[in-house]
Amino acid sequence: MLRYLPFLLVLALWIYAFIDCLNTPEEEVRGLPKVVWVIIILLFGEVLIGPIAWLVAGKPRKAPAGGSTPSQWHRNHRTEWVAPDDNPEFLKSIKEENKKDESLLKDWEADLRRREEELKRREGDAPKTENPEPEGRKSDDES
Repeated sequence: MLRYLPFLLVLALWIYAFIDCLNTPEEEVRGLPKVVWVIIILLFGEVLIGPIAWLVAGKPRKAPAGGSTPSQWHRNHRTEWVAPDDNPEFLKSIKEENKKDESLLKDWEADLRRREEELKRREGDAPKTENPEPEGRKSDDES
């Protein structure tokens, strides 16, 4: 299995460079037209010349937005952490959910009462018979 690893790495780099080249807008491609870069990647992919050339010379290099790195941005834009029980928005959302839950519970209780009353009515309307004997059986007196 280990002997296939170099081949798989070359293949992965080849596929990455090819897809990256296809997804890069034409105006951002450096050096050569995009079509030429695709051909170079496909023709020289097995020996890694095409993909490496694309990554070094053809792929656009983007500077961080605004000229600052993410860590610099985070240092300048700190936010204070607020515990949930001190956060008014969180407390408001809890109250709203509580109201919804109470409303749902009242609806379920009303539905349960309605079903219980309906069940009692059905049991009250059904005729009560005491120990009816099955038809196929004869009592001891009849035999």
